[in-house]
Amino acid sequence: MFKQTFKFNNSSTDFYFANGISHLKELIDIKNTIFITDENIFEAHAKRFKNYKTIVLKAGEEYKVQATVDSIIQQLIELEADRKTFLVGVGGGVITDITGYVASIYMRGIQFGFVPTTLLALVDASIGGKNGIDVDIYKNVIGVTKQPSFILHDLIFLNTLPEKEWQNGFAEIIKHACIKDAAMFKELQKHDVNFYTKRKKEACLLIQRNAKIKLKVVQNDEFEQGERKLLNFGHTLGHALENQYDLMHGQAVSIGMTYASHISHQLLKFKQTETVVKILEQYGLPTYVQFDKQKVFDVLKMDKKRERTTINYILLEKIGKGVIKQIPLSELEQIIQSL
Repeated sequence: MFKQTFKFNNSSTDFYFANGISHLKELIDIKNTIFITDENIFEAHAKRFKNYKTIVLKAGEEYKVQATVDSIIQQLIELEADRKTFLVGVGGGVITDITGYVASIYMRGIQFGFVPTTLLALVDASIGGKNGIDVDIYKNVIGVTKQPSFILHDLIFLNTLPEKEWQNGFAEIIKHACIKDAAMFKELQKHDVNFYTKRKKEACLLIQRNAKIKLKVVQNDEFEQGERKLLNFGHTLGHALENQYDLMHGQAVSIGMTYASHISHQLLKFKQTETVVKILEQYGLPTYVQFDKQKVFDVLKMDKKRERTTINYILLEKIGKGVIKQIPLSELEQIIQSL
């Protein structure tokens, strides 16, 4: 198995790009491993979990809450999990978030790894060590930063991925292109979701390219003091919309990027808003929507990126160059009301 190790401040993560879940037995002691997955993945890939100790959760963002964490911990106790037990999260962003969080707090911390199964998890959610849960409509307000021991990419899981999940993942890919990679943006302009679903080699290369963009940013700024904030492009407004309007994460981020592009035009004279909107629509993502601006602002101002009376908002100077702009909340409220 080909391994690439990425070092962080106090830890490292081994990456196994384009491997099979069957190789896990070469990495960990399966007898002392517990898998966490959701009903959809378990039903679609039941034979892959045969003879493994597995905790199966209900699927969906609405289950990324403390009650689910409590249930998992209760099952870990019943399975006599100890400090040498290894947790493996097999799933999308909800599963990787919950698995990493539970592993970080169970018995004050046990080791864990991920097998991401959605495009969004492969290119974004599983990478970077952010693990956490939601409280009511507030996204990821409880959590920890702890890196997984490994991340293994088995692209067989993409064969059962619905088209809307491909679209969901492309929101994060387009985000990476907008803030960091103008050349990738041009490449994406030539294609669409259908192109990548039919060409697994191109999809595999695109996934690795995006994983490495995020990995490099996280290596430079693991605890989000500077550059890592750029990864929040589209997320500030997006998170405020996501749970209120029952949107998929990528849909919410896409809408967030649309309006962040307009705010970039207002504050930084960004000239490529239409180009960003066009590529989002090309990949089947929503852009302009009606929403209760006051209600969304009231959620947005509780975002983790707020610093007292200002918020760090990610804007674009040009495609491929994201910037961090500190905006007073009073000014941002006026801007959102004007959108």
